[in-house]
Amino acid sequence: MSGATLETVIARHGLRHAGAAAGAARGVLLLVHGRGATAESMLPLAEAVAPPDLCCLAPQAEGQSWYPQSFMAPTTANEPFLSHALERLSAIIADLLAGGLAPARLGILGFSQGACLSSETVLRNPRPYGFVGILSGGAIGPPGTPRDYAGTLGGARVLLGCSDHDPHIPLARVRETTAVFTRMGAKVTERIYPGASHGINADELRHLREALAALLTLPPAP
Repeated sequence: MSGATLETVIARHGLRHAGAAAGAARGVLLLVHGRGATAESMLPLAEAVAPPDLCCLAPQAEGQSWYPQSFMAPTTANEPFLSHALERLSAIIADLLAGGLAPARLGILGFSQGACLSSETVLRNPRPYGFVGILSGGAIGPPGTPRDYAGTLGGARVLLGCSDHDPHIPLARVRETTAVFTRMGAKVTERIYPGASHGINADELRHLREALAALLTLPPAP
């Protein structure tokens, strides 16, 4: 992907940027913030875990929230905001790939509400992504939501990390999301942290550093 094309994607979608300059990037990490947060709040995380030749990009949700209710609420309760958020994230990914970025050079990392949105976006748009990080989140929808997503993730590396008693993310949903990613062909690492808070811990940071360093060593599959 050329630097000029990447700059066009950044401008088109109003993305915040950290890490490698567009013209020097060997890969892209897309970071998705949680409820009440900002795109800028994800950039220190990018700087802490991403190798220097990774271009780190973060979209901003209008009103600092991607959708109004819990990710476990009936889907209609989150519309039209949920559909708009899914379309926006999908459009960013599509533009990055259309500009020549190989899926194996793209990482997607979300926290909390951003992790839920990232999870659902990836499941609906499966490709052999270089890395997907779902921190304190899971697939969207009430219990019993069909998980009949079409396509394959083609061996994409996925990390799901969450507390065993997260006040917002039921452990059963994390397990369900792990199962869906696995069924769709991802190589999943699930990390459950007893007694942890709703946040990002040192073990998750270690996993992120390792996974993102590996992302730049993967062959850029077509």
